[in-house]
Amino acid sequence: MTAAGLYLHVPFCTSVCPYCDFAVTIAGPQRRASYLDAFDLEIGRATARGLRFDTVYLGGGTPSSLGPGPLGRIVGRVRERLDVASGAVWHLEVNPEDVSPVAAESWRDLGFDFASLGVQSFDDAELAFLGRRHGADGARRAARTLLDAGFPTVSLDLIFGLPGQTRDRWRRQLETALELGAQHLSCYQLTVHDGTVFGRRHRRGELDELAEDEQAELYLLAHEILGAAGWESYEVSSFAAAPHHRSRHNQKYWDHTPYLGLGPSAHSFDGRTRWWNRRKLRLWAAALEAGESPVEGEERLDDEALFAEAVMLGLRTAAGIDLGRLRDRFGAAVAVVDEPAVDRLVAGGWLVRDGDRLRPTPPGMAVADAVVRAVLA
Repeated sequence: MTAAGLYLHVPFCTSVCPYCDFAVTIAGPQRRASYLDAFDLEIGRATARGLRFDTVYLGGGTPSSLGPGPLGRIVGRVRERLDVASGAVWHLEVNPEDVSPVAAESWRDLGFDFASLGVQSFDDAELAFLGRRHGADGARRAARTLLDAGFPTVSLDLIFGLPGQTRDRWRRQLETALELGAQHLSCYQLTVHDGTVFGRRHRRGELDELAEDEQAELYLLAHEILGAAGWESYEVSSFAAAPHHRSRHNQKYWDHTPYLGLGPSAHSFDGRTRWWNRRKLRLWAAALEAGESPVEGEERLDDEALFAEAVMLGLRTAAGIDLGRLRDRFGAAVAVVDEPAVDRLVAGGWLVRDGDRLRPTPPGMAVADAVVRAVLA
């Protein structure tokens, strides 16, 4: 049986970025202590599921903002109370301002293998626009510190598609990441979400999004530059210098492997049912302290919904989808795609077909949502 993934949501940030729509909060020592106590209670409930995990991912929020004591407490509870495989890969999200040689050494001592650094940009003007607390020099210094600490994989998060961003400016971000020696990149297109500072600015006409064709051009430039350096694009937003630098944890989300999420807003999936925790830290903690489940809602997916999701997730990856395997899994009556649309997408250079396997091309990945809608229509 394939081992599950474990996601732990740490909701704390020292400030909230204007584009962020995650479940984050600025909290003092008392609320952080309450979080740790509630986490202990939720992990106790998780033991009853009897799952075995081979990836553990601490995300947020800013897990690196926790000192070595609280972070060590979380890691210790997971190791003590849950069945984590001896070769499990441990991921940690890190912000540049939290990185120091001492901190990096402590994270390695706790067993973290994959450090994901929220650089977002190596350009001071872009960082100021994004509301980040670090500068370009700090971003480069943090990346070098993590690499020097001996993490097997150091990943950098970069954001593209900022208003007015040019090919040259985006090229410089990518080239800097390569020059530093990172082994993985997550390149995210800037998205303006309702309820965020950027969302409110956009609604008032104070913030214009980059045109879709310009966004696609920047996305394809990343494929061009990273591909020329020998990197692989294995998922829409994910690039790895070699296959062993891929995010093993995130791949579970894309192929319907079960995963368990702990913490406020965390999502879980058992292969058929998806459920999610209360988003607000206070409500999540209160439920656990009262001896109640922190789950806010759930949905049970039928075969039609699972098939549609398998197509949607699969066509975001370089591996694509195997229609023969999907027919075996869901039945020929359910696993149906629009063959004329597939033919048009292949002819247009958006998909490549090899027997029953459909793989997106880089231009197809750039418009993945539209490709999926056409295939499933």
